[in-house]
Amino acid sequence: MDAQLRRGILDACVLAVLERGESYGYKLVADISTFIEITESTLYPILKRLESQNMLTVRKAEYSGRLRKYYSITDAGRARIDELLGEWEEIVKVYKYIAEERGEKNA
Repeated sequence: MDAQLRRGILDACVLAVLERGESYGYKLVADISTFIEITESTLYPILKRLESQNMLTVRKAEYSGRLRKYYSITDAGRARIDELLGEWEEIVKVYKYIAEERGEKNA
């Protein structure tokens, strides 16, 4: 999969999981991994970037004697999901066009 496309998909997955409610890194990896492969080393730069773009907020709280970061989606993050879904509709149209031009039946 193209790296930029994968990045956009992973961003959308992170934001979509956070729409269900606040979460933390390990749980995000577990939730997202059921749909697309992601590791903690991939997730944390995404979280940092989304935070810098004000698409999510972070709070720290102690859990079992350790400090854990909890992430929550913002209105800007919700708006980005809407944008990504709109972009996805356009991508699907282009895919169908290309598939039809090649004569593929399941386009």
